[in-house]
Amino acid sequence: MMQSLATKNNITLKGSTDIVTEFFSYSINSILFQRGVYPPETFSRVAKYGLSILVTTDQGLKDYLDNVLKQLSQWLMTGDVQKLVLVITDVVTKDVLERWVFDVQTDLPNQSEAPRVKPEKEIMNEIQAIIRQITASVTFLPLLPSACTFDLLVYTNKDISVPQKWEESDPQYITNSQHVRLRSFTTTIHKVDTMVAYKLG
Repeated sequence: MMQSLATKNNITLKGSTDIVTEFFSYSINSILFQRGVYPPETFSRVAKYGLSILVTTDQGLKDYLDNVLKQLSQWLMTGDVQKLVLVITDVVTKDVLERWVFDVQTDLPNQSEAPRVKPEKEIMNEIQAIIRQITASVTFLPLLPSACTFDLLVYTNKDISVPQKWEESDPQYITNSQHVRLRSFTTTIHKVDTMVAYKLG
């Protein structure tokens, strides 16, 4: 039992990458649902982090997110991700209305280093707090127009190779914006800080 507990509390690079990638998946799904970017009937409930979270059933969106997260996971393993940004844009005016920013700090372990330790429950509680804040965001964020679209931007170190299907993008900043900083979580290898910026007026 003690051996099992120790293993569960040990944080490996692969384990940390899996935790962060999964967090991004559920966070993106939650944001797209809460902000009404996709119709509510295209989401179903799943139990995760001690919460009921809505995830997309739209096959096209699932395929897109799977492809992005698969590549993101590879870059997390090598410490090349600086941030993930979800941008929500007005379909008609093309104005950027919201930027959900997940800043990633990476402290890659050395091969000779002893396994880092952090209770899995503690990490899950930190993530749960962020998901709760995303769910509560509808209480302070302005109503969005009925027709919105979204983009995912991944900021990486400059010297990495980028898949052919990926495109360079401008930062898509918001003019006249307000910022709200949300909670953060850390696995001891990856630390993720969360913030949302939204357009005023």
